[in-house]
Amino acid sequence: MDSWPKGVGAITLFVEDLGAAKRFYQEVFDLPVMFEDEHSAVFHFGNTLINLLDVAEAPGLIGPATVAGPEAGSRVQFTIEVEDVDKTCAELVGRGVELLNGPMDRPWGVRTASFRDPAGHIWEIAS
Repeated sequence: MDSWPKGVGAITLFVEDLGAAKRFYQEVFDLPVMFEDEHSAVFHFGNTLINLLDVAEAPGLIGPATVAGPEAGSRVQFTIEVEDVDKTCAELVGRGVELLNGPMDRPWGVRTASFRDPAGHIWEIAS
């Protein structure tokens, strides 16, 4: 266990509309698809893979646990460090992204803004 953990290798996000989620990640994050099949699309975020998986396939991964739908509310937020939150917000809005909040200065000294992907996953940008 001395070498564990080394970092997060992959995060799987369950999505109701794989096509919409894939387009969102391609257009908003300007990333190519690293792998795809009829049930998933994988993007490389630095050292972490983001796997968008059709929600119908999720029970095979997590069963007997249940899959919560987007109406259950957010249970996760991913944060991406950027140089300039305001500039990045302007770029995101230009790509059709609706900000949930920000840009704003947080009491802990970080400037942030957040938005959601088509499946309801929350992304935050921070500097």
